[in-house]
Amino acid sequence: MDQLLEMAGVLNGVVWGPFVLIPLLLITGVYLTVRLQLLQFTKLGHALWLAFVRRKETAEGSEGDISHYQALSTALAATIGVGNIAGVGLAIGVGGPGALFWMWVTGVFGMATKYSEALLGVKYRTRDEKGEQAGGPMFYLRRGLPGRLGMFLGGAFAVFGAIAAFGIGNGTQANAVADSINNVTGIDQWIIGAVLMVLTAVVLIGGIKGIGRVAAAVVPVMILGFIIMNLLVLAANHDRILPSFGLVFQSAFTGTSAIGGFAGAGLMFMIRQGVSRGIFSNESGLGTGAIAAAAAKTNQPVRQALVSMTQTFIDTIIMLTLTAMMIITTGVWYSDEAAGAEGSAKGVLLTTGAMETGLGSISPLLGAFAPVFVAIAVAVFAYTTILGWSYYGERCVVYLAGRKLVLPYRVVFVLVVFVGATASLDAVWLFSDIANGLMALPNLIGLLLLSPVVVAETRRFFAHPDWRDPDVVMDDLDRGPGVDGVDGVERK
Repeated sequence: MDQLLEMAGVLNGVVWGPFVLIPLLLITGVYLTVRLQLLQFTKLGHALWLAFVRRKETAEGSEGDISHYQALSTALAATIGVGNIAGVGLAIGVGGPGALFWMWVTGVFGMATKYSEALLGVKYRTRDEKGEQAGGPMFYLRRGLPGRLGMFLGGAFAVFGAIAAFGIGNGTQANAVADSINNVTGIDQWIIGAVLMVLTAVVLIGGIKGIGRVAAAVVPVMILGFIIMNLLVLAANHDRILPSFGLVFQSAFTGTSAIGGFAGAGLMFMIRQGVSRGIFSNESGLGTGAIAAAAAKTNQPVRQALVSMTQTFIDTIIMLTLTAMMIITTGVWYSDEAAGAEGSAKGVLLTTGAMETGLGSISPLLGAFAPVFVAIAVAVFAYTTILGWSYYGERCVVYLAGRKLVLPYRVVFVLVVFVGATASLDAVWLFSDIANGLMALPNLIGLLLLSPVVVAETRRFFAHPDWRDPDVVMDDLDRGPGVDGVDGVERK
């Protein structure tokens, strides 16, 4: 086992090293940002309006399984999980405050990446045997790229996606829930795992529509509650906010960390922590958001792409920043708060310690409540992430083998929830990083190759005089080669 972990560590170092995924992620994000003329800044307001005010599309020809808002909620459910509590705590704890800067980098440029993924996901989507929308990187890679290259990249993504769902979207999430609740209540982990397993199975019976309904109801509440608690801590430490931002920028290019007496993490290590934890949380470049986007009811890929882009903004620019600043301003990042802990436990302990310290300075009662609140937040965040990733993994299986394996996959996925909650899964974080990287590689290559399609589709949409009105059917827009129909349905 030790030898296997050592080999995995070497592979992880290569995948997330200075010559493979990190430069490819940054190059892709910067390239798409330039080609799309800073779209994530200029169109963010309209995107937020579509997502949270308009929420759905009613124009004739808007085919799909769930609304704009439900598609966004499903994607947010899958991304706002343990990464926003344990992941950011782990990154700051072992990589230092500068890791937050590199999370911002993945977030800002990742918005253009997420936009492109979602646009292609809707444009090249098709239907499975049940009549449900099927889309995502495996489909736009195969249908958008010619010959064996597209088939290879699409197949590689689907294989790695089906496997990765058991790590990033299942094992790490369930384990964090069990650890967090056990530490606060003392309830045995097997009991927590059994309850989580049943709750997951109940929702999965309803498929994407059931997941969309649950996500749409739960996600806004959990995000708002977590933001309020973070803001209370930051308000209590308002005098440290500006110095903390200064520390973030100062250490972003020097590489400084301190936890349990350790100091001086290397610059490359700190960048890797920031980028890997950033993508673990917002999944920009991973391609998974395109799977949820493909299920949305819309007659224009660009509209859903704008909505999907807000996912990265909410997850990284808002949620991750608040949590990281809470940890930095309270000073727990350089204390021995989580000394000796590993993996998700280290991150959860840092976030809990920061909230306990910050709220305790306001009221001892609030400070005592902090561990309970973090445990609840971890449970809700992780549960919705499990639901979102079950759909992602299922869509990958459908691509590879059709719907005949959907039920067996769901059964295995539900069982892994229990295993993840009861096993020691510190190593799963390592394997999750590797699986994430192997998923991202074919997707990022495909995004670069398909960027002319993204740019052309975007320009045609915004050149239309009525692009701001989601009730207008833009039938005069050229849908591009290889796709018949505004919903991307492949005609046999």
